[in-house]
Amino acid sequence: MNFSFPLILASNSPRRQELLRLAGIPFSVRVKPTDEHFPPDMPADEVARYLAEQKAEAFRDELQDELVITADTTVVLGDEVLNKPADEQEAYAMLRRLSGTRHKVITGVSLLSRSYTKSFDDCTSVYFRPLEDEEIWQYIRQYKPFDKAGSYGIQEWIGMVGIERIEGSYYNVMGLPVEKLYQHLKKLAL
Repeated sequence: MNFSFPLILASNSPRRQELLRLAGIPFSVRVKPTDEHFPPDMPADEVARYLAEQKAEAFRDELQDELVITADTTVVLGDEVLNKPADEQEAYAMLRRLSGTRHKVITGVSLLSRSYTKSFDDCTSVYFRPLEDEEIWQYIRQYKPFDKAGSYGIQEWIGMVGIERIEGSYYNVMGLPVEKLYQHLKKLAL
């Protein structure tokens, strides 16, 4: 895909960077620290898109001919957003709650240039089998999932042995709905 403008991925996530590389989408990385808080009364299903839009807005005044891509992934159990865990105990508590349940992973994406704005999200249902305490602790101690919403990465050991099935995009659960992003970028390519 050829673009008449440079693409900026505003994410330090190695998973998002790798997914874009694998999709053959050229990009550079530029990150700005942004507040990841959201209004407490905001519906859980809207949080990921809201946070992606906030991240994009941080670039609005400095964009020239570039298009910035921002994303945020949330894990939603019932009506509650499970953020990144602060420590081992919080990671354990989250994984214990996800054990034997279905939850949603929602990734919001925002595309922003001087003349273009588009936001969208994707939702995948994830079904965990019941996890044993020993499995949860082994995963936490080996993989240290403190940078992951919901305390897990689907591409890691816990995903391989603990997730029975998903409904929706696997890559969305990894942090970027590549197929949807590709379709939006394709409309902008020359």
